Amino acid sequence: MSISRKELIRYLDQRLSPERFRDYAPNGLQVEGAGQISRVMTGVTASQALLDEAVAWGADTVLVHHGYFWKGENPCITGMKQRRLKTLLQNDMNLIGYHLPLDAHPEIGNNAMLAALLGIEITDGLESGNPLSIGIVGEFDEPLSLNDLGTRIAKVLGREPVLIEGGDHLIKSIGLCTGGAQDYIDKAIDLGLDAYLSGEISERTVHSSRENGVHYIAAGHHATERYGAKALGEELAREFNLEVRFVDIDNPV
Repeated sequence: MSISRKELIRYLDQRLSPERFRDYAPNGLQVEGAGQISRVMTGVTASQALLDEAVAWGADTVLVHHGYFWKGENPCITGMKQRRLKTLLQNDMNLIGYHLPLDAHPEIGNNAMLAALLGIEITDGLESGNPLSIGIVGEFDEPLSLNDLGTRIAKVLGREPVLIEGGDHLIKSIGLCTGGAQDYIDKAIDLGLDAYLSGEISERTVHSSRENGVHYIAAGHHATERYGAKALGEELAREFNLEVRFVDIDNPV
C-alpha cells in the first residue's frame, strides 16, 4: 500500500497541529523526495546513521523528532549537512520532522508516552491552563523513593539516570518534559512538586534541585524522546497500511 506525500503531510499536520507552536525548526516536510510513500523509517534524529539504515532498507521517507534547519545554525550546505542532504536527495527520500508538536501531543507525544511507561497519571500541564504546555504534571499511584524511581527508569529506558536529591521526601507528584528541558525545573519548583524529570542536566540544575527541595532526574535526551516518533509511525502503519520500521540509533546523551 502507498499514500501520496501530500496526503500523508496533510494527515500529520492535522494530527499534530504544528501551526500552533513557535518552534526552533520547521515542522512537517523538510526535504522533498518520492511523491508516493509506502516505506517509512522512524527515529529520534535524522543522523547519517539513521539515513544509511533507511537507504539499506529501501525507505522512501524518514520521519523523526529532530530534523534539520534549526534557528541560528549555519545555513551553508557543507560538511555533515551536505552529506546528509546528499543522501536524502540521491535516494529520493522525504525527510519529515516534528519537534515541539511531537513533544506536546497528549496521546502520542514524547511526554505522554514516557509518562505512561513510567506509571505517571497526567493531571495538568507544567504551564497550568495553557493547552500548548510542553511539559506535564502527573502523579504516581503510590509514593516512591527517588532511588526506586531511578530503578524503574533504568528498567524502562535501559539507561541509568542521574539522580539529584532535593531532600528526603518521597515522590508522589512529578513534573516531566523530555529532552533538553532541565530549566523547566523552575516551573516544578513554583508548583511545589516533589520531583522533576527531563532528559539533560546542567551544573545549575543541581543547585536548583538541592536548594529548592525538588528531586531532579536526568534520564537522557535521546532515551526520553524515543517514543513519540515510534508511536506516530505505528499509527501510520495502522491507518494507511504502510511499512514502518523504527530504528534506535544508540546515543548515550
